[in-house]
Amino acid sequence: MNLKNKVVLVTGAGKGIGYSTVETLLKHGAFVYALIKSKKDSKYFKKFNNKKIKIYFGDVKNIKNINNIMAESLKRKNPINCLVNNAGIRLRKKFIDISKKDLNDVIETNFYSVFYLSQFFCKFLIKYKRPGSIINIASIVGQTGFKELSAYASSKAAVVGLTKSLAAEMADKQIRVNCISPGFTKTSFFKKFKKKKNLYNWTLSRVPLKRWGDPKEISEAIAFLASDNSSYVNGENINVDGGWVNA
Repeated sequence: MNLKNKVVLVTGAGKGIGYSTVETLLKHGAFVYALIKSKKDSKYFKKFNNKKIKIYFGDVKNIKNINNIMAESLKRKNPINCLVNNAGIRLRKKFIDISKKDLNDVIETNFYSVFYLSQFFCKFLIKYKRPGSIINIASIVGQTGFKELSAYASSKAAVVGLTKSLAAEMADKQIRVNCISPGFTKTSFFKKFKKKKNLYNWTLSRVPLKRWGDPKEISEAIAFLASDNSSYVNGENINVDGGWVNA
């Protein structure tokens, strides 16, 4: 897979699926703009060739950060042509205990930021008459539902709906929009989750492949959607979940 003609902005790039996505995209030849919320995560990026990556720090909810990154890409004559909306937060709380602030925090990060960033990016591509691709990261939770994850599930279901509508609307502008819904994946919360033996074993029993996924298995799917190999894929939500949704 060749991504040498791809310039990709990845949000939530500091850890987990976001970090793996940066690693995979670089491996396949892309230039990457990585938006990281915490500066302490920058230490993990020292191993990369700094000629192929530019790191920014900030909150994905702040559109000024995105404006600065887009402007920088134009200044470098290397304009972004692919967006990976990966940044997100997770809230596990009983439905009856979720406050307005709790819900706002989840929706603002997981949905509003995806909506407005995608809108900003589409305007950018249309203005400069360039084709492009948007890849949103949702979750199987948005399709199946889980106890104590109602706010999170709502935000991810909204991302899937946005993906499909945006794909239809932006197609004539040569902007493809797709979505990936990961299943249980070995990200930063895996070690803590594994200690809950009954719950962990239940998840394994529900996955036909009988294991959790690796972040690289998600990021390779993202790389495929970013590549020209997926040029006829538009408006799809791809479950990378070991078969959970279909079990």
